[in-house]
Amino acid sequence: MKILFLSNVNNYHTIKWCKYFHAHGHDVCVASFSPPVESSKRELSGVTISCLLNGSGIGPSSSTINKIGYLRAVRTVKRVVKSFNPDVIHAHYASSYGLICSLAVNRPYYLSIWGSDIYDFPRKSPLHRLIIEHALKRCAWPLSTSYAMAVEAKKYTDKGILITPFGVDMKLFSPIKGIKQHKGIVVGTVKALERKYGIDVLLRAVSLVSSRRPDLCIRLRIAGSGSLEDELKALASNLKLDDCVTWLGFVSQKMAAQEWGNFDIGVVPSVSESESFGVSAVECQACGTPLIISDIPGLLEACNSGKTSLVVPRGDYSALADAIEELADDSGYRSKLGERGRSYVVNAYEIDSCFKRVESLYFQNIPER
Repeated sequence: MKILFLSNVNNYHTIKWCKYFHAHGHDVCVASFSPPVESSKRELSGVTISCLLNGSGIGPSSSTINKIGYLRAVRTVKRVVKSFNPDVIHAHYASSYGLICSLAVNRPYYLSIWGSDIYDFPRKSPLHRLIIEHALKRCAWPLSTSYAMAVEAKKYTDKGILITPFGVDMKLFSPIKGIKQHKGIVVGTVKALERKYGIDVLLRAVSLVSSRRPDLCIRLRIAGSGSLEDELKALASNLKLDDCVTWLGFVSQKMAAQEWGNFDIGVVPSVSESESFGVSAVECQACGTPLIISDIPGLLEACNSGKTSLVVPRGDYSALADAIEELADDSGYRSKLGERGRSYVVNAYEIDSCFKRVESLYFQNIPER
C-alpha cells in the first residue's frame, strides 16, 4: 500500500506514523511545509520526504497572515499526488494540511484533527470557522485522537468521526528505572513551556509543598521548551525554587521515557481543553509512574481516573500540592497506582494495536485501480 501523509515531518507524532507504516511494508511519503531537520531524516530513513514550500517552512502555529503561504503549496501537493500516486492520502491538522488537502486533492482522503486546530482556531473569527468547516466537509473520513475532541469537532460537521488515539511504544516507555540521584521525592513533567500546559500551577504547587513539608526534600524536573521559558524561570526564582527545579529543555523521546520512568510522581497540570488527548499522561503511566492530572476531558480520557491517576481541578495549585503530598507520604499507594497505570495503557494505548486499527481502516477504503 502506498501512503501519503501531509503533516509536519519534524513532529514526533508524524514520525511515529511514518515509521510504523514503513516498518510494516508500506511505501510511505510525507509532504511537509517545514523541511526535515537532520534527526528527522535519520528517523525516517526509507521514507520519501517532500517539502511543500521549497525550504521556506512554516508550521501550524504560524500567524494567520503567514498561513496564506500555505496556498503556495497547492500545486506542489497536486504534483506529489500525481507522481507518488498513493492508495491512501491522510492529512494531519485541519487548519493547515487539511486546508491544503481540501484545495489540492480531488479524491477521498483522511483528515486527523489534533487539538488547537479544533479548540482554538475556529473561535478566532467567522473566517477561521469557515476554514475548519470547509476542511471537514471536503475530507471523506475525519479522525480524532480522542472522544472529547470528537465532541468539539461536531460543532463544525455532521459527519461521523472515527477515534484513532495516539499510541505509545511500551518498550521505550517502560518501568525500567535509572539510578536515582536524589534521596527525596522527585516530581516531574514533560510538557512544552506554554500557557495551556499549566507549568506555572506546578511551580506554585511545589513551592507550597516545599514550604510546608521540608522533610520531603522535594525536587522538580521540567522537560520541555517554549515561549514562556523566561517567564516561568522568573516565577521559579520569585518562589525561591532555584535550588529545587531542574530545567531540562527540549528532550528526545528516549530521554522523555527516561525522565518519566525516574520520577517518583508525574504531573500533567494542563489548564486548557485544547489538550485534546493526554499523550504525556499515557507515557507517564506506561512507565509505571504514579500520575496526577488536571480535570481536562482529554486527560481524563487518557487515564482510568481514580484507579490509575489522581485528578485535581485545573489551575488549583493548592489541590495539586495536596495530591503531591498524598502520594509522597505513601510509597505503597504510589506503587499500586503505577502498576495500574502501566496495565491500563498496555490494554488501551499500545502503539501497535492503535496503528493496526488505522491500517485496517486504510485497507477497507482503498479505491479500486
